[in-house]
Amino acid sequence: MKLSQFKRARLIVAALVLSLQSAAGFADMYPNRPIKLIVTFVPGGGADIIGRYLAQALTKALDQPVIVENKPGAGGMLGVEAGLAAPADGYTLTLISSSYTVNPSLYKLKFDPVNDITPIVQVSQGPLLVVVNPAVQAKSLQELVSLGKSRPSQLNYASSGQGSALHLGAALFSDMADFKMNHVPYKGGGAALNDLLGGQVDLYFAATASALPLVKAGKLRPLAVTSAKRIAALPDTPTVAESGFKGYDVTLWYGLVGPKGLPPEIVNRINAEVNKVLVRKETSAKLEIDGASAAGGTPAQFQAILSKEIDLWRRIVTKLGVKPE
Repeated sequence: MKLSQFKRARLIVAALVLSLQSAAGFADMYPNRPIKLIVTFVPGGGADIIGRYLAQALTKALDQPVIVENKPGAGGMLGVEAGLAAPADGYTLTLISSSYTVNPSLYKLKFDPVNDITPIVQVSQGPLLVVVNPAVQAKSLQELVSLGKSRPSQLNYASSGQGSALHLGAALFSDMADFKMNHVPYKGGGAALNDLLGGQVDLYFAATASALPLVKAGKLRPLAVTSAKRIAALPDTPTVAESGFKGYDVTLWYGLVGPKGLPPEIVNRINAEVNKVLVRKETSAKLEIDGASAAGGTPAQFQAILSKEIDLWRRIVTKLGVKPE
């Protein structure tokens, strides 16, 4: 090897070592200032409650303030765009929900929902709760289907908005059960529940957190949960799959992502700290009140969930011709 080539090789090796040392040093110093956690929905909702609980826990774990910033709008996309536009340094994180995987099928996004993010960890998961007004003559999901088929297009189901996860969860079930219902979209879950209680609509695939107190009070009748397993809050309520619709599994979830290119050392640090929070008994107890459970896992597992659900909802939206509001 010529001398100049030898010197060049030494310089390359030295540069590589320096780069690795810098990355390790960066990870060792992280975090050394406050972290912003963008919550993509309004204060007081399910996303906000989970985001603030997580921020409080991470503040203690990371020994730096984790400050929640609510940035709602466009089905959560405004907050996501703000989070992804931030530097990939671990000081801006974004809490996304399951609607994140629905939106690519309904809207023209300004980013690639798979390749322009860094998945960190899935935080929680929980089913929708299929509930009916007590006046509806159905005490099981099979009875509801029989009723629907005997009265084609006469059953009205509410949703929190056209193209929402709640809408598509019901639409997927209707497609699997092979009967038609009328969709009545509302501008939020509160209005949908009010009209369900008033009898203006017959059923609702509701967020468990909002519907569970009304079920406990006897004001709504639960027919099924949409997850693969039953929930502790309603152990006698079967899953949709148990009710004869094998393979049906729809959950609402929340998870943390960062901008594209977030260093692996930072990703692994945050992932590890969140997983520690999620195995605590108090975390499980807090989530179970709303019919949810801790998720956790690796960044790769969260990435797989995102990709799978984006494909699923794209097929459903295309098949059913769902259009955004």
